[in-house]
Amino acid sequence: MNSFRICWFTLVMAVGVSGAEPAIHQAQGVFIGEPTATSVLLQTRLTAIAGPKLDAENDVPGSAGVGRFEYGTSPKFTDTKTTEWLLATAPNDFIIRAQIANLQPFTTYYFRSIVGKTEATAQPGQVGQFRTLPAPDSTDQVKFCMGSCMNYHSFMSGKANGGGPVTATAEDKELGYRVFKTMHLKNPDFFIGTGDIVYYDHPGNMPATTLPELHKKWHEQFRFPRLMEFFARTPAYWSKDDHDFRFNDSDLSGQRLPLAKTGIDLFRQQMPIFAADDTKTPTYRTHRINKHLQIWLVEGRDFRSPIKMKDGPEKSIWGKEQRDWLQKTLLASDAKYKILISPTPMVGPDRASKKDNHTNLNGYRHEAEAFFDWCKANKQNNLLIFCGDRHWQYHSIHPCGIEEFGCGALNDENAISGVKPGTKNSTDPMGLLKQPYLYDKPTGGFIFVQQATDEKMPTLKISHYDDQGKILNQCKK
Repeated sequence: MNSFRICWFTLVMAVGVSGAEPAIHQAQGVFIGEPTATSVLLQTRLTAIAGPKLDAENDVPGSAGVGRFEYGTSPKFTDTKTTEWLLATAPNDFIIRAQIANLQPFTTYYFRSIVGKTEATAQPGQVGQFRTLPAPDSTDQVKFCMGSCMNYHSFMSGKANGGGPVTATAEDKELGYRVFKTMHLKNPDFFIGTGDIVYYDHPGNMPATTLPELHKKWHEQFRFPRLMEFFARTPAYWSKDDHDFRFNDSDLSGQRLPLAKTGIDLFRQQMPIFAADDTKTPTYRTHRINKHLQIWLVEGRDFRSPIKMKDGPEKSIWGKEQRDWLQKTLLASDAKYKILISPTPMVGPDRASKKDNHTNLNGYRHEAEAFFDWCKANKQNNLLIFCGDRHWQYHSIHPCGIEEFGCGALNDENAISGVKPGTKNSTDPMGLLKQPYLYDKPTGGFIFVQQATDEKMPTLKISHYDDQGKILNQCKK
């Protein structure tokens, strides 16, 4: 591992023929998306500057060129395979993405990008590594991290977004959110980013509305060295929420910029969820992690009814097609642990003033309660919900028995105090929910999950951590 890290940090990032053409850089690193037992997506963006500092326009401009990926099981890149050449152009924000198939389960692969202005001048660029998932019937141990609500403006400006602590140092603002250094040391098999990866509408007096402004939000977020190191060796699954879709509590309606179609298309462009030419496959999906664990990632923005609609049987976040798919695939699964990854909470409690999610009294609560009734009727007793969106960490239990774990915000400056069951101005004023855990004070952090088999018995350990690696809560299933 140490030799790989040394290689990564000493890599020459500029390629090209000196004096003949501009250098090609990869100032946003490389990404590994949607890992399975036999496949991944590899992605990078060709840039005109090396980073991590932004240019005079506070951006990371792209650079037209070509690229491909070389991969294999040797860190020395012997006996490798290569993808086809891919074009980095302005319409795709100079991003190249390749789908890699026919891999071996639970195997470590090493890869590097080969990039340049032309195929003739392309040279090796940034390197990375990943491990594929275990075979679906395997009992191999896995571990993963989950985080949400990564607010760049509050981090860089030193202005708390809701009363949380301001802790980012000058060094942090150069290297990036310290939570990624902490998660990196956990060496997770994958990461789940469950929405609000960027904030189009922050700062509030300068929201991003045009395509260049929207692109800039992604460029500035992922040029930090800590993020680049983490994502160069950690595959990820991504979901979007309101802030990386359009704006706070946004749905599909209205002409306020950015338009809904722009938000949908841009997220698919920036995040490696599907092959680059796939614009049709719905973003809800499920992955069998191993014999005992399966995850479901639901889409919370693309199909939702208008937020102003009166709650009832016709109002939905998921839409009928997604809801039918979810119920069908849950029934078909024999996994001991079923985890529903939701960008927004379903149990809560939340603040009574909100109307945007499944817990809210004037929001989409009917759909949530109907789903919980369905789970009870169909004996889905082993379903757990992991959610983002709320900026505090918690563990709550619905009266039907379904448990929800909130991961909170990734950075301190975006963390806020939580809501307790029985609070007057909450979605649970009667105190019907149980809450085994609510953090004492706001802090950035993440959820860390370890699925193992101890003495032939599967176990699931769920831990809340702060951004410096302190365990705040632990639960074993």
